[in-house]
Amino acid sequence: MKAAHSVSGNGRPIGSGPDGRITADDIRTKAQELVAGVEGQVRSKMPLVAYAATGAAVAVIVAAFLLGRRSGRRRSTFVEIRRM
Repeated sequence: MKAAHSVSGNGRPIGSGPDGRITADDIRTKAQELVAGVEGQVRSKMPLVAYAATGAAVAVIVAAFLLGRRSGRRRSTFVEIRRM
């Protein structure tokens, strides 16, 4: 059985079917190879993505807190009560 990704001299792919035709099994095999490769890359990048997402979430929360605090200070009235 030839590999689904073989290429003939004229640049056309060669399948494992009769006369070098590409079969459904060739396509299925190649799709599984691609999915396995992508899954491996995603799994290797997952911790980095998780750290970046956590950092972004913390930054958004801190920014919202600081902006809300500043806005509250501007709007609040300072009342001084003196005893006479």
